Amino acid sequence: MIRLSKLFTVIMILLCPMVVLGVNANSSEKEQVLAIIHKVNNHWQTTHPEPGWAFWEHAAYHTGNMEAYFLTGKEEYRRYSEKWAEHNEWKGAKSDDKINWKYSYGETDEYVLFGDWQTCFQTYADLYVLDPDERKIARAREVMEYQMSTSRNDYWWWADGLYMVMPVMTKLYHITGNPLYPEKLDEYLSYADKIMYDSEANLYYRDAKYIYPKHTSANGKKDFWARGDGWVFAAFAKVIKDLPQTNANRTKYIQRFQDMAKAIIASQQPEGYWTRSMLDPAHAPGYETSGTAFFTYGLFWGINNGYLEKEKYMNAALKGWNYLKNTALQSDGSVGYVQPIGEKAIPGQVVDKQSTANFGVGAFLLAACEYTRYLDK
Repeated sequence: MIRLSKLFTVIMILLCPMVVLGVNANSSEKEQVLAIIHKVNNHWQTTHPEPGWAFWEHAAYHTGNMEAYFLTGKEEYRRYSEKWAEHNEWKGAKSDDKINWKYSYGETDEYVLFGDWQTCFQTYADLYVLDPDERKIARAREVMEYQMSTSRNDYWWWADGLYMVMPVMTKLYHITGNPLYPEKLDEYLSYADKIMYDSEANLYYRDAKYIYPKHTSANGKKDFWARGDGWVFAAFAKVIKDLPQTNANRTKYIQRFQDMAKAIIASQQPEGYWTRSMLDPAHAPGYETSGTAFFTYGLFWGINNGYLEKEKYMNAALKGWNYLKNTALQSDGSVGYVQPIGEKAIPGQVVDKQSTANFGVGAFLLAACEYTRYLDK
C-alpha cells in the first residue's frame, strides 16, 4: 500500500504541470480572443459614432454587439445599442397605417411586415430584458402580433429573413408567454422550407429564384450562397437556444441544424473559409468573411451546447476561427473580405481586405464570443 501511495504521488507530481499548462494555455487564448473582441468592436464604434437607421444591416451588427456585451459586461457596448434604439424610437419601419403595411422587399416606412425591418426587435428585446420598460418592446409586439393575426404564412420568402425574424419570435415569446410566437414561427418556417430548402444538399437557396436546375452556378452546380446559409444556420442556433425544452418542434429544428452542419463542413475550404457559392468554389473564388463567421459561430455554438460532436466538428470550427483571426481581421481592428450587400455569389466581384460592413462585424463578434465560451469550458 505504501508503494502504491508513493507511485500515485509521483504520477500526480508529473501530471500537475501538464494540467496547469493546459489551463494556462486556454486562459491565455481566451485573453487573446477577448482582446480581439474589444479591438474589433471598439474600432467599429469609434469609427461609426452616429447611430444608423433600423434596417437589417445595422440591426445585424447590433446582434453581435449585444452578444459582446453579454460576454464581457462592457457598458459602452450596451449604451451604443441603446443609443441606436432610442434614435430609431424603438421601431423598425415607422408607418402606423396597418392597411398599407407590406412584406415584399422595401426600404421605406410602409414595409413594416418585411423581415429586414424586424431584425431590430431582437436587440430591443435584449435591452428590455436587461432593464424592463414596455416602450422598448411596444412596437415590436404591435407589429409581430398584428402579423400573427393575419391568415398569411408566406412572410419569410428569402433565406436571410430566417435570421432576421426567427429569434425575434422566440425572444418575444420569453417575454410575453404568448404561445402564438412559437406556433407562427413554425408555420412561417414551414413555408420557407417548401420554397428554399434542398433536402438532398441540406442547404437553403437564397430564395425561389435560385432553385436548381432553374438556376445553376457558373459551372452548372447547385448555387448555395454562403452568407444566405450562414444566416439560416445562425438562426437555428439562436432559436434552439431560446425555445423551451418542452417545445414540440425542438427536435425537428435540432435535426435541421445538425443536417446543415454536415453539409457546411463538407464545403469548407482548406484555409478555413467558405467561398461565396458553397458548392462551386470556382464560381466566385476567394476569401469571404460574413458567411464564414456565421458558420463558425454556429459550429462553436453547437459544440458548446452538445448538439454537434466535438470530435467531428471542432477542426472545422477552429479552421474557421483561424481564418477570421489571421486573414479577415486587419491590424487596425477592421474586419475585411466581407462581401457587400447583395443576394448571391457574383463572379468577378472584388472582395478584399478593405471590404467591410456592419453586418460582417456583427457576425465576427458572434463567432469570437462563442469561441470564448468554448475556451471557458
